[in-house]
Amino acid sequence: MHIHPLVTDSVTLANLCHRWAQADFICVDTEFMRESTYWPELCLIQVADTEEAAAIDPMVPGLDLQPLLDLMVNNEEVLKIFHAGGQDIEIIYNLTGKTPHPLFDTQVAAMALGQGEQIGYSNLVDSWLGISIDKGARFTDWARRPLDARQIEYAIGDVTHLANIFPRMLERLRKTGRGAWLDQEMERLADPANYANDPDLAWKRIRVPSRKADVLGRLKALARWRELEARNKDLPRGRIVKDETLADLAGHSPRKQADLAKVRGLSATWASNDIGARLMATLEAATPLPADEMPPRDDRKPGLGKDGSLVADLLKLLLKIRARDIDVAPRLLARSEELEALAAGVRGGLPMLEGWRFDQFGRDALDLVEGRLGFAVKGGKLKMTRADEAVDAAA
Repeated sequence: MHIHPLVTDSVTLANLCHRWAQADFICVDTEFMRESTYWPELCLIQVADTEEAAAIDPMVPGLDLQPLLDLMVNNEEVLKIFHAGGQDIEIIYNLTGKTPHPLFDTQVAAMALGQGEQIGYSNLVDSWLGISIDKGARFTDWARRPLDARQIEYAIGDVTHLANIFPRMLERLRKTGRGAWLDQEMERLADPANYANDPDLAWKRIRVPSRKADVLGRLKALARWRELEARNKDLPRGRIVKDETLADLAGHSPRKQADLAKVRGLSATWASNDIGARLMATLEAATPLPADEMPPRDDRKPGLGKDGSLVADLLKLLLKIRARDIDVAPRLLARSEELEALAAGVRGGLPMLEGWRFDQFGRDALDLVEGRLGFAVKGGKLKMTRADEAVDAAA
């Protein structure tokens, strides 16, 4: 594979993108910094196909990234390969308003091949290629220039190794017949809704003990206000106000701006400055949360009593057994909240009761909660036993 020098000019990048557009797939990774900004600061983009690879410096003034972005989000012929690509996809979405498509995530694919739920990149490379990655440059300051040769070599390795792993992984998926299992997961990863940061929904990420409509209405208003303040100042949300402080303000709203000096987590200067005034205006304008926006009483355990919790525990045990038997990560078959919903009597809208998940696990899960399946120990190993089998054995 030909490794290009660091790409810093638009002509070279456009020529590379023209050639990459003829490939069956490209592997993509990014390096970024987000510790001190609201928006991730894109510092480096690495791309490889089977023939050539390059690191691109997006911080070079005047560099035209449009050919690369078009390749990512407008070219449906080239498959884009990531590993644990959520943050990389988010960056591309922030730049274009679109997500790469079609895409393939090797971390998700590894779940279907029994390599755990969140295998790290270095472990993936070691398991598939027998190569140990030097992690020395992992926590480098990617925004600092110039980048040295060691940093660039480390970054390029993230895509050149993927270009070797992906065809092998694809072949194993074909042999096991599990490639189709991943289609839904990859489409979910590519869904732009996962990356659209709607300020009106920001409150849902904040834990608050109250279910009172007025408290949640204030929380929604405050979370939206913080989101917009953070965007305008390009600062992390927590630099504006931390989650726990927002929750306190929603639950115990100060009556006047001077009272902000008494709020733990806020600077005393907020009692008289402009940002404190904007916070108070937000609180004063807040309205109770509408009934149709109220969250369920317990998202994770809908209607579960003591017996329901026991059934959910049995389902989790069943999931472990089934995942072990077919050598797949349990989370690919079902998630905990689905198991708890099934135990509580929910039957509709559960992915594990549809398609291949139903064949591999959902049918057994349904049989368990409806009394047609149980557990037995055979040869010192925990097995699933159907009711009709138990009757035959007793006879």
